[in-house]
Formats: sequence, C-alpha cells, structure tokens
Amino acid sequence: MDILTTYHENHPISEAKYLEARTIFPGGVTHDNRYATPFPLYMTHGEGSKKWDVDGNEYIDYVCGHGALLLGHSHPAIVEAVKSQMSLGTHLGACTDLEMSWGSLIKTLVPSVERIRFNSSGTEATMMAMRLARAYTGKSIVIKLEDHFHGWHDYAISDSSGPGPGVPLGSWGSTKVLPSGNLQVLEDFLTSNNDVAAIILEPTGAHYGQLMFNTQEYLSGVRQLTSAYNVVFIMDEVVTGFRASSGGAQSRYGIIPDLTTFAKIVAGSLPGGAVGGKADIMDMISHTGDPKRDRMERVAHPGTFNANPLSAAAGIKCLEIIAEGQVNNIADKMGLMLKNGINDLFSSMEISGHAYGIGSMIHVVLNDCDCDRETCISDHSKIKNTISSEKTIQLKRSLQNHGIDIMGRNAFLVSGVHTEEDIFSTLNSMELSLHDCKKENLLI
Repeated sequence: MDILTTYHENHPISEAKYLEARTIFPGGVTHDNRYATPFPLYMTHGEGSKKWDVDGNEYIDYVCGHGALLLGHSHPAIVEAVKSQMSLGTHLGACTDLEMSWGSLIKTLVPSVERIRFNSSGTEATMMAMRLARAYTGKSIVIKLEDHFHGWHDYAISDSSGPGPGVPLGSWGSTKVLPSGNLQVLEDFLTSNNDVAAIILEPTGAHYGQLMFNTQEYLSGVRQLTSAYNVVFIMDEVVTGFRASSGGAQSRYGIIPDLTTFAKIVAGSLPGGAVGGKADIMDMISHTGDPKRDRMERVAHPGTFNANPLSAAAGIKCLEIIAEGQVNNIADKMGLMLKNGINDLFSSMEISGHAYGIGSMIHVVLNDCDCDRETCISDHSKIKNTISSEKTIQLKRSLQNHGIDIMGRNAFLVSGVHTEEDIFSTLNSMELSLHDCKKENLLI
C-alpha cells in the first residue's frame, strides 16, 4: 500500500473522531499545529518517551507536548507533586509559599532574572514583556524578526506584509518586522528611529531553530546595539528556556537580555508562563503607595490563574530535577545521536536532505547544504518551501505509520527520558519511511 492508504488503514478510529470533531470545533482541532490532512491522530495516554493513540498504535514521541515535556510524559515525581497539591487546593485565591519557591528556582537557574511575574501561557508572557518595555521606555515600537513566533496576540501574530485578519492597523503599525539575522538592517533602523522600545526574538532562530542565524554573533550584536540605543532586549525563551541549557539559550551563549519570556517547561508541562528580568523594568508592575504613579504609570497585571498551585507544584518539581544537571545532558546526547544517525541515512541512501539543530531541538529538511549540522544558515525561503512540500508531508505521515510522531512537519524535540533504544528504533523507522517516499518518487 502507498503511504496515504496505510495511514487510513492504521488509524480508522482517529479518522472517525475527526469527522465528529469537525461538528464541534472550527477546523476540527483545538490548536492550529494539530491540523493535519486527511485527519489528525487522537491520543489516549503517554508514559516516558512514548504515547498511544485511540487505535492502539504506539509512538515514540518527539512532539513532547509542543516542547513542554523535557521530562517526558507522566514523570512520576511531577505526577506525585500535582496529586499532593490537588488534595490541598487547586486555587487558594491568595499568595503561597509555592509561588516563592517557583520564582526562586527560576532566578537561580537564569541569572538575568532579578524579578519575575507568572501568567498562564507564552502568549501572555510575550504580551506582558512588550507592554513592560513600552511603559519603561515611554516608546511605542517593538521590533520582531521575520518568521519568529511570539504567540497569537495582536502585537505578535502579524508579519511584514501587513496585519493579520482581525488585527487593527494601529497594533500592526507599532510592531516593526525586520529580516532575521541582519545586524546592519537592525542598526540602520535604530539609527533612523528614536521611538523603539524593544526588540523581541527567538534566540536560536525562528521556530526554535528551524530558520537560524549565526547564533553567537547575532545575539552578541543585538545585545551591543540594544545597549547602545537604550532599547529593551527581550529574549523569548518559551521553547528554549531550560532546554537549550538548564539556564536557557542565554546561558548557553553567555548573552544577558533585559527581559525573558518563559512557558512550556517552566510549568512542568502544566499551563503556565512567566516574564523575568531586570528589577527596574519588572518593578513597573509594583505598587508604590503613590496614588498618582500607581494609577497612571504602573503596568497592571491581574490573571486568575497566575502562579496557581498546581502549575507551581509541577514547575517546582520539574526545575528541581533540571537543576540536578543530568536531564539536559541526556536530551542533548540523544539529540546528537539522532541528528548524526539521520544524516548518515541521507548519505548512505543517497537522498538530498540533512538534519541540523542545537542540543535537543533537531530539524530535518529534505534538501542538502554545506552547514555544520548545528547552525544551518541556508536560505530561509528554500527551507520553508521544502517544509511545505508534498514530500515533507508524506514523510511525516510515513513516520507516523511506522510509530514516530514529530513536532510540526519536520522537528524532533528530544526529551531527557528518550533512550538509545528509542533513537535506534527511530532511525529504523526513518529508514523505512525514506524507502516509502522513494517508492513514491518523492525523493531524489
């Protein structure tokens, strides 16, 4: 059977559930990234590095909860921490010791964080960081980089072509989208514009390193320019935080931003986000007792589930385990083994393609280049066109047919509980899938 027919044959219950879901949810899904043709897969449970679908199929999981599961599914210590807190209360409507312990752990792991505030998602975190930067500087424009993702609020969702549907022109106009990786363009804009409050970026390139730049050089340059022009440097570590290293990408590369946004891993795989950074910026949220200042200048920050006890309990336990120092080493080691193995397959099978990426964030593109397989700075439009091509879509389907589930169309997010056996099995499935694609004349 061909790839698509096998997909239908292997997943009849998922197909039926999708037909029902289309009568409940717009597009039949609850997250854009879960939309897939001819239908997405429906999962029932996960444990460690694996998960299972409604048809009983087992998968080695590289979606990892959209990047949140550095410790894998249902980690026993996190399960126990959440169960224990459930019996004590899920929302106490008050300050707790848990929130202080959670915040202190983040400050220990990420030295740039002098103060921190919690919220419920990465989108909330980036929105809050942008607002703080504007309030602190008294300026309006926030620079973002082409293709970099910072959530779906009005200031972040649009690109250089114009505001997205439902986004006011004024909101789009206060966000300037610049080419990624080009320090000269950034400097020219800062030189010619005195109303820039901040720049926000993904530190390893767009989509956690899918579309990269020369990481060390560019981040260092951004830090120098933002310091020179008194612009707030916001590092969006929603994905890279506690994954690129225990202290995030900023610790890996030795770059100190003014503000950092967190989500995913920070809450131990439960809903949660945070903004942390310099005290004088973060203290724009503080009540001072001065009625005029608190009413006119203070940045308000409510939020029903900020630092809720369940997310705090999970986040504390997750960060405690990360702080022990082994999890990131294991994830990076398994990521390197996977990346090298995939590149060996492309070479031995004489297929144009390569795997690249930093640490446990691996991307696979079905065309070759001469990069060092860590930092790939080949043409972004070529990468995007390849990822959207039929051959990439069919490779993902075939991987699912062979028991591998990946993030998006081309990413492997490796956890600290993936084993060498998982990697060997994944490479075997990748080889089978590449053969499937060759049979259908999708690869050269």
